[in-house]
Amino acid sequence: MSAPHHRLEQRKVSFDFTDTPLHWVPGEPEASHVMNTLHILLPAGEFWFCRVYNKALPLVTEARLRDDVRGFIKQEAQHARAHDSALTPYLVRHGIDPTPFTRRLSWLFEKPLGDLPVGSGWLGRRLQHWWLLQRVGLIAAVEHFTCVLGDWIITTRQLDHADPVMLDLLRWHGAEEVEHRCVAHDLHVHLGGSLLMRWLYMLVASAALTFLFHAGSRLMMRQDPAIRRVRGFLPLWRDLGGRGLLPTMGSIGRAVARYFKPSYHPVVEGDVQVALDYLAHSPAARRAAEAAAAG
Repeated sequence: MSAPHHRLEQRKVSFDFTDTPLHWVPGEPEASHVMNTLHILLPAGEFWFCRVYNKALPLVTEARLRDDVRGFIKQEAQHARAHDSALTPYLVRHGIDPTPFTRRLSWLFEKPLGDLPVGSGWLGRRLQHWWLLQRVGLIAAVEHFTCVLGDWIITTRQLDHADPVMLDLLRWHGAEEVEHRCVAHDLHVHLGGSLLMRWLYMLVASAALTFLFHAGSRLMMRQDPAIRRVRGFLPLWRDLGGRGLLPTMGSIGRAVARYFKPSYHPVVEGDVQVALDYLAHSPAARRAAEAAAAG
């Protein structure tokens, strides 16, 4: 099962957050901070994706998939740079210090989730391949969530009144997640990943992402004087989802359930044409295309 194929391209976007308020969703500081967690989570996480996939690339024997993986790496690297560009001119400027979170996150991806430190003998080579496959499986599960969230952000109308620069960043990113929705899954299957492994890493990814969004948003809310009481993460998500400011918990639950179908393939998630239509009109993506054409 495969989606209509087109070549993935890296759009070298840039964003100017000079006029972006901390509460970029007007009157909704909590919703703003939950989505702002992406800025402190994704730079380390998506650069880690790139490092893992660069190690997996020599093992890919199908030309089309190899081309997709290269395009995926380029897009993910640009996502990491774009979110990282929001740290100092946006979060730090508004008095938010993300370093307690980003420092621990860097350690997580460099040490526990880094390359397995074993020797170069037969056992070492076997363990290196095994560990690479585990990380590819985890990325496939995480990419399921990023596609689902990406489809929501480009199709919801509830945020159309939000800051246009931040909204364009999230929608450009979300559209590219829908665009490359099948790559992580296809790579995991190609390298020998089993159905049981996909199920296991969906459970791991679900727990890890819930914890990371909880920890990241809580850190920022505690530094925001506009928020007097930091609510529990799941009740907060239920409230924001019910008001259309985040995907509903039910929609996320159904997306997780779909992943456990033995016949599951990400081609059923979102609509690539809707994503490409947004990318054709995204202010940042259009500027990037014009700059590439001129250069």
